[in-house]
Amino acid sequence: MQIVDSLLGLRAQIRTWRAQQMSIAFVPTMGNLHQGHLSLVQRAQTIADKVVVSIFVNPLQFDDKADLQAYPRTLQQDIQQLSETDCDLLFTPPAELIYPKGMAAQTKVVVPGVDDKLCGKMRPGHFDGVATVVTKLFNLVQADMALFGEKDYQQLLLIRQLVEDLNVPIDIVAVPTCREQDGLAMSSRNHYLTEAEREIAPQLYQSLLNVAEQLRSGNTDWPAVQSAAVQQLASRGFKPEYLEICRAADLETAHPGTDTALRILLAARLGKARLIDNIACDLA
Repeated sequence: MQIVDSLLGLRAQIRTWRAQQMSIAFVPTMGNLHQGHLSLVQRAQTIADKVVVSIFVNPLQFDDKADLQAYPRTLQQDIQQLSETDCDLLFTPPAELIYPKGMAAQTKVVVPGVDDKLCGKMRPGHFDGVATVVTKLFNLVQADMALFGEKDYQQLLLIRQLVEDLNVPIDIVAVPTCREQDGLAMSSRNHYLTEAEREIAPQLYQSLLNVAEQLRSGNTDWPAVQSAAVQQLASRGFKPEYLEICRAADLETAHPGTDTALRILLAARLGKARLIDNIACDLA
């Protein structure tokens, strides 16, 4: 695996692959890799000749400086995992390459209609930071396709909208959420959980399944279903931020009898960790 941290090194390798008419897949990450990230790399290897992974902890998407400082940085461990997964190139750009004029002077990318709800409402500016850094990374790597996990479903829709609106020549490939054996969605933030919190964390996924089951059984009082699920989570030690039943296509509020392709999404705090999860629910 080649490791580069400069634009010259990155572009030189990309040009070589292009000259050999090889297709390139890209997996952007913030490091602290787990099996969910590695599943993206493994999927990328099945659809492209070469796979590029980036590791960059993007300060522009953090609305809390303490959260940014606490975010785990495990580069050597990440390198080992990627080497064992047969990644072709790891791009580790320094902040001055991504934001040469500083973040305050950085041109920002805003995706209206996706960034102002759910996690966007709870974390103002977060998705502007995501959209900006992803656009920059797409321009730097110039891959044919990029892979994103469905665990961050709102982010996935945001990036798809960005690519469509700005005519970015890249295909976005969604990969299903990776889960622990007890159902907890894999996340770099799971390491914040204490042993006791880790035991109850899978109840988030169970709540999603329970809501979906009620919708499929014909319960049309969706606000009551949501409210009951939120109250149950709160009674078990979570601090729910939202649990929403949305249209899968655009994350607008879904309505019984009208919308059938749904996504049920939630976010809740448990101790120091902010956890998110979602599942599809098709009523057709």
